[in-house]
Amino acid sequence: MAQKVVAIDGPAGSGKSTTAKALASALRLAHLDSGALYRSMTLAIRENGLPLNGPNLAAWAKDAPIELRLSDAGYVPTIAGRDVSQAIRSPEVTLGVSEVASIAEVRDWVNWALARASELHPRGVVVDGRDIGTVVFPNAALKVFLVASPATRARRRVLDMGLTDDEVTVARVEGEIAARDSADSSRDIAPLIKAEDAIEIDTTDLGFAEQVDRVVELAKAALFPEKS
Repeated sequence: MAQKVVAIDGPAGSGKSTTAKALASALRLAHLDSGALYRSMTLAIRENGLPLNGPNLAAWAKDAPIELRLSDAGYVPTIAGRDVSQAIRSPEVTLGVSEVASIAEVRDWVNWALARASELHPRGVVVDGRDIGTVVFPNAALKVFLVASPATRARRRVLDMGLTDDEVTVARVEGEIAARDSADSSRDIAPLIKAEDAIEIDTTDLGFAEQVDRVVELAKAALFPEKS
């Protein structure tokens, strides 16, 4: 049975997060942020003085408890009922989250928590990442795989970071993106792979509004076929 989920995957700089947020707003869905769970886990570990790569972290997270709670404003990351939306954006959490997210049992727990959270929203959720359609929500009603040329993605990333849009900077960022692509596609745990039933959209020559419009129409047909 298809889940009320729109899974948006793709490489770095393809526009996943911005498209997911715009889609959620357009169709009154909820944007489910997997990164918030990894960050909440990292914050809780630091607050309790535990090692970032300690044993049995997944079981410990359930007991903490760490979860995404649905509110009128969307999903709120909480630790033992405490809203940690701001606290998880601290530099200390940012520095440690990659190490925590690389642990297989933690990724399994996050996938479980995302599935549980997705069931709370009556209309459906939008989730973006690199393994959402292949690992996290393999039964998503719609799977979209966004791509764009390396140069386009690099230029977008440069603009997002507020850097000077010159050839040297764009070339440097393009090299960093290529390295990230290689690492994401070749990692042992949940590699970046297009799901067989995903719809690929090349955003190289698309304006943002046109990009969102395409995904909105696909999502309407997948989630609300009776209104299409």
